[in-house]
Amino acid sequence: MGQGRLPSRLGLALCLLLLGGWRVLGSQGTARGPWEEEQGPVAEGGPWGRAKYEAVRKHLGAVSALSKHYWQYLVCKVWQEDCEEEKEEKSHSRPGWTLPLVGQNYLEILSAWYCSFGKCCETGDCRIVNNITGLEADLSGQLHGQHLAKEVVIRAVHEFLQSPRPEKPLVLSFHGWSGTGKNFVARMVASHLYRDGMKSECVRLFISLFHFPHHKYLDLYKAQLKKQISETLQVCKQSLFIFDEAEKLHFSLLDAIKPFMAHYDNKGQVDYQRSIFLFLSNLGGNTINEIALDFWRAGRVREEISMEFLEQQLRLELQEPAENGYARSHLLKENLIDFFVPFLPLEYHHVKLCARDAFLARGLPYSEAALDEVARMMVFVPKEEKLFSAQGCKSVSQRINYFLP
Repeated sequence: MGQGRLPSRLGLALCLLLLGGWRVLGSQGTARGPWEEEQGPVAEGGPWGRAKYEAVRKHLGAVSALSKHYWQYLVCKVWQEDCEEEKEEKSHSRPGWTLPLVGQNYLEILSAWYCSFGKCCETGDCRIVNNITGLEADLSGQLHGQHLAKEVVIRAVHEFLQSPRPEKPLVLSFHGWSGTGKNFVARMVASHLYRDGMKSECVRLFISLFHFPHHKYLDLYKAQLKKQISETLQVCKQSLFIFDEAEKLHFSLLDAIKPFMAHYDNKGQVDYQRSIFLFLSNLGGNTINEIALDFWRAGRVREEISMEFLEQQLRLELQEPAENGYARSHLLKENLIDFFVPFLPLEYHHVKLCARDAFLARGLPYSEAALDEVARMMVFVPKEEKLFSAQGCKSVSQRINYFLP
């Protein structure tokens, strides 16, 4: 046992003392504590009698042995390299010995609580949670008007994480107007895959105009970007990279990180396979909006818009010669982007749902009139139909400040 981890283990030992202090019940249901063993022999005509006393002694021995096994179980959960010791101990224990289910559940909670304050293992793997069920539930309840994005993200991430050895990293490209939920989904993915969410050392966020503002420093940016990605991949067995404002990335930066997203079969180098790349872009927003508007004018609901049709239109637009990194990089030419995820424009009732969520997030009461007032503050386009919010749900949370006392 390393000396650096001794204090933390002693802290956990204190918690286990509470587990070891379980009280033993007498035959009448009266609670008896372990300390009662120290009261000396009990007379045959005493309140318990010799038979009960001997039964309690046996229970106390079981509690002591149980505490030892609980300690070994927790050590195995928190410090995985010590599992071998537990296996050896089990080989010498009584046949059929198992931890009670209730106590085992308590230890699961205790180990998760301990992990919330720091790493449980050298690689930080225990801080990877991959809570796909929670991700699906939150996207269903909090992502409004984006049936396609929800379906594609859940299916793609789930299948990727379920695969024992993916052929390549998962690369998703989010497209749509500002305020339609691209950043929201990216951060939600991070929060459900990692215990620390966006603060995890395995999650890296790059914002084009913030991290790479000057084209004259492109060589420096490329070197720094490749170094940061490589270092993250070496530390984390599962990494998440988010590129915001991806349409403003210089094509040479995209090409510089292309090897990290390509098919990988060289076993002599770092394994890049267990990593996810998310690109967030406003490109294709107009195409997506025009398709949604055509459906509305034809009297068809937006849920009838298919992923196959929209993705095909997105690919065609992104491949057109233009001053954007996608068109000039090799990401499209080499089919490195697995899914183009469309984010549809938000309508009036979607904005009201965003306003409701903003009120709830602050613990504020709201009324239908208040939600309508917030929605009416937004600008809607086109000029004739006034169907789509020009800013999506962006700035909705700031607008409810008008309703604060």
